[in-house]
Amino acid sequence: MKKVVLSLGGSVLIPALEEHRIARYATVLQEIAGYARLYVVVGGGGEARRYITAAREIGCSEALADEIGVAVTRLNAMLLAGALGEAACPLIAESQAEAMAYGAGEKIVLMGGVTPAQTTDAVAAVLAERCGADLMVNLTSVDGIYTADPRTDPAAERLDQLTPERLLEIVGTGSLRAGANTVIDMIAAKVIQRSGIPLLVIDGRDPGNLSRALLSGTYSGSLVTRGGGRPLPVTGS
Repeated sequence: MKKVVLSLGGSVLIPALEEHRIARYATVLQEIAGYARLYVVVGGGGEARRYITAAREIGCSEALADEIGVAVTRLNAMLLAGALGEAACPLIAESQAEAMAYGAGEKIVLMGGVTPAQTTDAVAAVLAERCGADLMVNLTSVDGIYTADPRTDPAAERLDQLTPERLLEIVGTGSLRAGANTVIDMIAAKVIQRSGIPLLVIDGRDPGNLSRALLSGTYSGSLVTRGGGRPLPVTGS
């Protein structure tokens, strides 16, 4: 089976507790797990931002606010694990080493953040490198990687395919605002470059986009690769 690491954005999975997509993602992940070994890194989303804002308002340091955000990512991962039931490892990995150990089994491995000041995209990229993943998928709230912010720049273009070097160039320009269409951070982009692991960026607001991409190879998004080999679908050899 191919190994796939998912960076599942918190704003996609749980934009707010009242508007979560946990059950829908659980169904999709259970289906994909029959064809691929899955590692899922869950982000914090709207609930993490609410906690971080409250921490700042009461005078907490940025370091502590970061730690609180990490804790929320793990709570989100726990909720997803609960929805997955027997399909998931019941323990949420709190380090790359733990994720590797849990991955020795056949169940879906879940984790959230690891350390303050590091995004879950970076955690996912390092995990993909560590476990020798065949593919990393970034499930976010935009439909791919753009040359600029399409909401403010009418000339912005979505790139269907690009190299890791081009990704670094786009991320490094600062032309895409954090929290808007900067769909991956610089650390994650550098890890993708050095590892050579293909990265697929798709709109995760519809969980069906993930199953279509991985199981049939049909997607609308951006694929970061140097070429050679076909990472999709994961059902292929």
